[in-house]
Amino acid sequence: MNVTTEWPVTIYHNPECGTSRNTQALIRHAGIEPTVIEYLKTPPSRETLLHLFGEAMLRPREVLRRKGTPYTELGWRIRA
Repeated sequence: MNVTTEWPVTIYHNPECGTSRNTQALIRHAGIEPTVIEYLKTPPSRETLLHLFGEAMLRPREVLRRKGTPYTELGWRIRA
């Protein structure tokens, strides 16, 4: 299957993460070859992160990983 998209697809990828590998495989299975950025090797700048949050209409805490992190112990909550 070869799918063309009007927009480029970029994945911020961690090859050690199963979810990241599965997501990358789903994109490729759809016939899309994404631009892959291994964010642990090449972290996005603050400006890039702010741009991505704005495009997704999300706030940083809404995308913060909680599982396997001290999120709960630190008492952080997502504010409405």
